[in-house]
This record gives sequence, C-alpha cells and structure tokens, in this order.
Amino acid sequence: MWKLLDQIQKNLIWAIPASMILGIVVGYITNPAPLKALIIPLTFLMVYPMMINLQIQKVFSGQDYKLQLVTQLINFAVVPFFAFGIGQLFFADRPLVALGLLLASLLPTSGMTISWTGFAKGNLNAAVKMTVIGLILGSIATPFYARWLMGAAIEIPLADIFRQIIVIVFLPMLLGVATRLLLIRVVGADKYNKSLKQKFPAFSTLGVLGVVFVAMALKAEAIVSKPMILVSFLVPLAILYLGNFVLSTLMGKLLFNRGDAIALVYGTVMRNLSIALAIAITAFGGEQGSEIALIIAMAYIIQVQAAAWYVKLTDRIFGPVEQALPQIS
Repeated sequence: MWKLLDQIQKNLIWAIPASMILGIVVGYITNPAPLKALIIPLTFLMVYPMMINLQIQKVFSGQDYKLQLVTQLINFAVVPFFAFGIGQLFFADRPLVALGLLLASLLPTSGMTISWTGFAKGNLNAAVKMTVIGLILGSIATPFYARWLMGAAIEIPLADIFRQIIVIVFLPMLLGVATRLLLIRVVGADKYNKSLKQKFPAFSTLGVLGVVFVAMALKAEAIVSKPMILVSFLVPLAILYLGNFVLSTLMGKLLFNRGDAIALVYGTVMRNLSIALAIAITAFGGEQGSEIALIIAMAYIIQVQAAAWYVKLTDRIFGPVEQALPQIS
C-alpha cells in the first residue's frame, strides 16, 4: 500500500487530472449531492497529516530575518495583487473563478516547498520557517484580502471563513503538533524520522484527490456542457506562476546566496492549494465552493510541473552547488 501511495504522490501531475476526470464522469451519470457529506472528512484527511511534520519551533531559530522578510513581502504585498489583476483581466464576468485564483495566491508554501527546496539543494531550514510563517500569516490574512479585493463582486462570508480556518488549519495544526510529540515519545525520534515521517504526506495526497473528485462531481453538468471551461484556466494560471518564478528568481539572484535564493523561490511560488481548496469547499458551500475550487484544482497541474522543471534549471540559474559562493549582504 505504501508503495502505491508513494507513487501517487510522486505522480500528482497525472493523479490530479485522473481524479478530475473520474469526478466529472461520476457526477454526470449519478446524483452527486450525497458526496457533499464527504467534504469535511476529506478536508481533515487532506490537512491533518501535513500538519504532523510541521516544525513550528523552527520559526524561532536562525538569523535569516532579511530572507524571511523578503519572502513574505513577495507573498503578501505582490503575489495577491498580481493574481487579483489576472483575475480581473480574464474572469471579470466570473467573480467566483477570480476568487479561486486569489485564494490560491493568498496561501503560500506547503510541504512541497520544503521538498522541492531539498531537491534543488537549497536552504532547508529557511524553507521550513517560510512554510510555518506563510501558513499562519496566510490563514489570518486570507479573509481580509478576500473581503477587500472581491467584496464588491461577491458576498464574502468573513465569519464563516474565519470559522473554517480555525477548523481546517489551526485545529489540525494543534493536533499535528500533539501527534508528533506523542509519536516521538512512544517510538523515539530516530524511528519517527526514518520510518514514520515520510508516510504522512501520502495520506494528505489522498485527501487532495478526494476533494478534487468531489468538487468536479458537483460541477460535472456545467463542465460537460462547456468542456473548454477548464482549459480556459491554464493561460491565466501559467501567467501567474511564470510571473512569480521570474520575480522570485531575480530577487534571489540579486539579494541572496544560492541556498537562500532557492528557498526564496519555492517559498513564494509554491502555494498551499490544499488549504485553498478546503476553504473554498467548506466556507462557500457546495455550489459556489465547487465553482471556486475548479481553478484551484487546475493550479495543481501547473504548480507540480513548474516546480519539477525549475529543479532541472536550478544549476543553470544559480550555478552548481560547489561553485556557489556565499554572498555578503
């Protein structure tokens, strides 16, 4: 079973579209309404496992204040407004889709930030801190940004969003910390790090696939009647990710050494699409939530593919590890 889950996690570029197609088929040939009952358990399955490995204590370690500050400035002072502008350009008549793009941009970093930073031989400690800080700041800021930027076009349920963020972010975060401490006490830190730590993200991936499946099933009739609706999301998403990669790469090369620059790129480009999906589905209800979730689900395809390609280009952009000299700043 673990090998199967591991393969699914490593092949999200195919697993996500397969889950989308299956959801559309099931939703079109059956009544998808009963699937709404799966949203909360699938959301918990998606978020809780990723929180178990979240090392909140890392926030208070190190002296990389400049790197963390630049990262969060890009995440909250640049990317959301870039996403909002793209949404207004491409989806002026579809505010729910524009909101989905905005939600994706407001929740930076995920476990994949750490993974891809490691693959590219970047600064892992910095990436862990970015992940924790970005998750907490994004969770707090998202309702306000959504109301501020999209409140004129859509009724933003501020209280509902905050309530769902507590349920799907902060509660799993507390449970995750407690679970990790309990497991370390029971089996020991060595066994936890060698045998258990790597298994939790696979369960989170199952939750992602389940939520994507339900979201697609609930919107199946609309998608089948207009099949190009999903394809139309690819260009604006590509623009968002490309712009983000270019900006973060330039800032990294100008301001930081190789390891920090790579952490900066993945700490600002990778979005926590799982939590964005969870907020869309739970805070906005079945019909509206599924509409918002469509573009977030498509973002997985772009994000995973772009992150993989960037790893291959890392040495060309920042130089090989052995040749990368520390930068004095």
